[in-house]
Amino acid sequence: MRIIDLSVPLENDGAGVPRWARNRVKYQGHRFGRFVIRLLFGVRSRHLRTGLGWANEMIAMSTHGTTHVDAPWHYGPTCAGRPARTIDEIPLEWFYGPGVVLDIRHLAPDAAASSDDFRDALTRIGHVLQPRDIVLVQTGNDRLLGSRTYFSRGPGVSDEATRWLLDQGVRLSGIDAWGWDRPLAAQAREARRTGRSDVFWSAHYVGVDHEYCHMERLANLDQLPPVGFQVCAFPVKVKRGSAGPARVVALVAETGGRA
Repeated sequence: MRIIDLSVPLENDGAGVPRWARNRVKYQGHRFGRFVIRLLFGVRSRHLRTGLGWANEMIAMSTHGTTHVDAPWHYGPTCAGRPARTIDEIPLEWFYGPGVVLDIRHLAPDAAASSDDFRDALTRIGHVLQPRDIVLVQTGNDRLLGSRTYFSRGPGVSDEATRWLLDQGVRLSGIDAWGWDRPLAAQAREARRTGRSDVFWSAHYVGVDHEYCHMERLANLDQLPPVGFQVCAFPVKVKRGSAGPARVVALVAETGGRA
C-alpha cells in the first residue's frame, strides 16, 4: 500500500501569500529550549544530556489557513432549520472512505463546474458514485502554491453541482484549489453587477440547506488513480470550530485494488 500526502505544508508564509492569508510559525530552537528549562525548573545545561533543551513551535493561523475540512457551521449558523454542526460535532465516519478523483482541469480558470461536468468526468473513468464516496475535484491549481495567483484562480464548483453530489449520497468532498467556489473576485463582480443574492459564495451556501463538509487546499491529486483508493481526512478537533486543519492522505493499494 502506498500512502500519498494530499496536504499542503503549514509554514511561515512569505510574500507569495496575501498578508490577510498568511500563517505565522515561530520556531524556538534547542538553545531557547535550554533557556526555558532553566527558567522553569532551574535545570542547567550540565544537567541535560545534549547540553540543549527541546525544540518548539508557536503557530498563529486561521483554521482555514492550510489543508482543512469545512464544517456546516462555516456556511451559516443553521442548516436545514437546525443549529449547524461545528467541526468537533461531525461523525468521524465521514472522514474516511473510498475516494474518487473528478478531473476538471480543462475548465476555464474562473469557471464553476456543473453537474454535467461531473457526469462527464465520471463517464471518462467508468465510475458511478456511491453513497459516502469522497469526491476529490482536480483543478491543477496546487501547481500555483506559493504564488498570489493561487488565491484568485479556479476553477471551482457550482452550487448546482454541489447539490448534485449531495443527491448522490456524497457527504465529504474536496478540491486542490484555495476554495470550493469559483474565484470570489469573479463572483463578487457578478453579484454587484446583477444585484443578485444567489451568486457570491453560492456553492458554500448550499450548506445552509443540506449538511455536508468539504476540504480545501488539497494537493497532489495527479498522483492518484481515478478510483481504487481510500481517503483519510480527520480534522483537528477544534471546539465550536468552523473548520479543522487536517493531514489528508490517500491509501492506494499496490495491486490497484481497493486499499
